[in-house]
Parts: sequence; structure tokens; C-alpha cells
Amino acid sequence: MAHILIIRFSALGDVAMTIPVIHSLATQYPQHDITVLSRAVWQPLFEGLPSNVSFVGADLTGKHKGIWGLNSLYSQLKRLHIDYVADFHHVLRSKYLCLRFWLANIPVAFIRKGRAGKRKLVRRHHKVLENQKSSFRRYADVLEELGFPVLLNFSSIYGEGKGDFSEIEPVTGPKGNHKWIGIAPFAKHLGKIYPIELQEQVVAHFAANPDVQVFLFGGGKNEQEIFDSWTAKYPSVVSMIGKLNMRTELNLMSHLDVMLSMDSANMHLASLVNIPVVSIWGATHPYAGFMGWKQLPVNTVQLDLSCRPCSVYGQKPCWRGDYACLREIKPEQVIAKIEGIIH
Repeated sequence: MAHILIIRFSALGDVAMTIPVIHSLATQYPQHDITVLSRAVWQPLFEGLPSNVSFVGADLTGKHKGIWGLNSLYSQLKRLHIDYVADFHHVLRSKYLCLRFWLANIPVAFIRKGRAGKRKLVRRHHKVLENQKSSFRRYADVLEELGFPVLLNFSSIYGEGKGDFSEIEPVTGPKGNHKWIGIAPFAKHLGKIYPIELQEQVVAHFAANPDVQVFLFGGGKNEQEIFDSWTAKYPSVVSMIGKLNMRTELNLMSHLDVMLSMDSANMHLASLVNIPVVSIWGATHPYAGFMGWKQLPVNTVQLDLSCRPCSVYGQKPCWRGDYACLREIKPEQVIAKIEGIIH
């Protein structure tokens, strides 16, 4: 029996993308123990995994901050008698921890991020539009390097079922024969957000359908204000801000018929519960390797512009200055994709 440590601190979407790989590893190697090291706030993501998976929460802004904090974290991990270290992140913090384990003669492997291919994909001129290896495959490659090849056969954190509906019904009400649509209109960077005024047209369309229930997913003061304005205009639309925690949000997502999301964490969260996602792509592109688990390319909404993709993560300012890659997507295109799934 071996003990495998897997490290991925952030961001939420990337951490969520580890789940199909870790679940596959845990089921195919039940004789081994697996410990996941990530930020403590992401622990609910790992609660539904097999019993040989455990979690260690890192407090990177508190007791594990800085070099002394990382030394304390290493000492804590060392007591677990780790045999192999898989670095799914490969940033300064994880590199330091891996160095400590390597100096202790523990085998270490780290993710190859494929930066050269991604640079060619997003450069301004002479782009090379080649589909890059997915993060799921890159994570699996790290495990294979350590001697644990994995067949990626994950379906959902709920197996073949869904979350316990009685847990969310007091908030959502009964589903009945309604079609439930989740809408997650925000992302971390402007280059990934479909303009809010256009998204509102999508919300208004489905709010007018008595057979459809729309749930809004997000967080933060600005998002709360926008959701409040939408729910005031469209009383049948429900904002989930402050009503559920991460675990119960995943439960709700499992009962949706479809999720509308940007290239954001919510695309990955919905993917973990085996729900179809209509995803909107602007500055970024599915070819960069960050498509949701088992999501279909036919459910993406994107424009074929010579300038896109211009960014791997969406943080770069628009070269044109008008974000045409997003503003020129018509709400009717988005609506048609959603209706194609719910009907």
C-alpha cells in the first residue's frame, strides 16, 4: 500500500478539474491512500470521493503563509508518511513543498502546462489553432509518471444519481414538471463575461416561460446588485446568493436540466454532477484545454474571429477595444442552444 499526495491550491475551476482524475485514481487503486492538499475552502468538492481519499486544508494566508508556514505545512504532511507526490499546480508554494519531499527521497512529479502550444494559440499573429491537451489529461500524466496510469472514467460525484433533493427543497421548492435552468453570468476576467445587458435578454426570455425555473449563481456585492435588479423585474427568477453553501449548490446543480455558464468555475462545478453546460467563450477558447468534463463542443457558443483566442485565462485587455468576440454573440444564439437541450 502506498500513500499519494496530490497538490492543487487554486483556482476553483482548476481544483474542480482534479476531481475526475482523483476519483478515477481512487477507484482503480483502492489499496492506496490518497491525500489532497488544497485550500481549506474547497474541501466540500472532495466529500463525495471514495473512502481512500482524504483532504488537508492549507491556510495560505494564515498559519501556512510564507516560508515558515510552508515548513510547518511540510512537517504536518511528513507525519502522514507520504510515498509519492503529484504536483498538479507547479507554482512557487507547491515547488517548495516538492523540493522538501525530493530532498527526503520521496518520488515527485509535476504538471507540464504546455505553455509553448498555448502561446501559439493566443498570439496576435500567425495563430496555431490546435487543440491542446486537456488539464484532465495533464493531471493524469503526472500520476502516470509516478507509476499510476489512470483510465479516466468518472461520471459524477453522485455516481449515477443526483444529490439529496430534500436537502435543497426548502430553498428551491418542488421541481414538478418544470425545466430548471442555472445561469452563472460572471467570470473572474472581463474577457470571459458575456455582456450583462445581453445576458438579461436570455434571462427575460426564460423568465417569461411558466414551464421553466431560472436559478442565478454567483457571489459578491456587484453580482448581488445585478441579481437583485433581475429578480425585481422577473419575479420567477431566483438568486441563490447567500442561500446555499458549496456542497448544497452542487446538490442543486445536479437537479438542473442545463447550466448556462461562461468559461468559469461554474462550468466545471456543473460538469462534476453530469449536467449539460451551454458555455460562452470570448477571449478564451476550448482549445486551451479547459473545457468542462465530458462537455460537448456543440454546446459551446463562440464566434470565429481572426483575433481570438487572445488569452489563455481571459485577463488580457481586448486588442480591438470592443470585445466583439462577446458583444457580437446574439442572445438568440444562446437561447437556441439552451432550448435545444431542455426540449
